[in-house]
Amino acid sequence: MRHCSVQVRGLLTRDELDRYNGLMEAGKFLEEQNRHDLAYNVQKEVDLLIQPAIERLKDKSRQRDEMTAEYLRNKAEQAEDQ
Repeated sequence: MRHCSVQVRGLLTRDELDRYNGLMEAGKFLEEQNRHDLAYNVQKEVDLLIQPAIERLKDKSRQRDEMTAEYLRNKAEQAEDQ
């Protein structure tokens, strides 16, 4: 089973995180039983579950980029005024 990144896990809601942990535990058990065919289906569910958190991470990144651009514009304006 492939885990998602710590950043994505940090943006999961409590319900999403509980479901994520349960699915990972089930998938690990299936892999230990060499039921990779079923573990594959569990991994697909995990991938679907984490999509909203990935979008939240992208949104945070876009916000940070906008704030950086605004800071640079302000800094350029201040330099022109001097």
